[in-house]
Amino acid sequence: MTSAHETGTGLTDPAGLPEWLRKLARAAVTVKPRQLSTFLPPVSGGRPAAVLVLLGEGAFGPELLLLERASSLRTHAGQASFPGGTLDPEDGDPEGEGPREAALREAEEETGLDPAGVRIFATLPRLYIPVTDFVVSPVLAWWREPSPVTPVDPAETARVFTVPVAELADRGRRGTAVHPSGYRGPCFQVGGTLVWGFTAGVIDRILYFAGWERPWDRDREISLDHSA
Repeated sequence: MTSAHETGTGLTDPAGLPEWLRKLARAAVTVKPRQLSTFLPPVSGGRPAAVLVLLGEGAFGPELLLLERASSLRTHAGQASFPGGTLDPEDGDPEGEGPREAALREAEEETGLDPAGVRIFATLPRLYIPVTDFVVSPVLAWWREPSPVTPVDPAETARVFTVPVAELADRGRRGTAVHPSGYRGPCFQVGGTLVWGFTAGVIDRILYFAGWERPWDRDREISLDHSA
């Protein structure tokens, strides 16, 4: 029997989604963890968490919601990320509805997003962030009815912004981030910041499975200093 760790979970008939999201929705049902990342959850342990990968239709086509963490935070300070965080007990079962409830709750708490305008259509297999011990479920959603968004707590979120998929797929905005620790991974120079790490890795795979990826130079390296 296949577990939620091993494949994605489709929740919505792709026919109910806009045409530009249907390929991603279909792929999310069968995608395997190793098709998304080399960082996979341990057999036991880890802190359950979820992020909301929210895609909507903007002035320049499909776009993705991101936020920038406050520079005063102890971890991931100043980094761009998806809205999200750890599961609370009231979110429910980590093996069931918990990740989806947590992703929506955290997005509302961080950005003021109205959950009523969000339609979740899949949950990807869980991935691992070793530095924080988070076991993260990326929750895919369609921003069916966009609502105003802004940082709710400036001590946690510096800004909230959207990035057109066309910019994320632009060869000139892509590269490979290189950290002094030895980490290497995809990155994106968009929205006035450098998106790298876990968030960039998920975006990279979203572009691929949605059919939005364009050829880009993987040998273009962008160095990260110890403060990044």
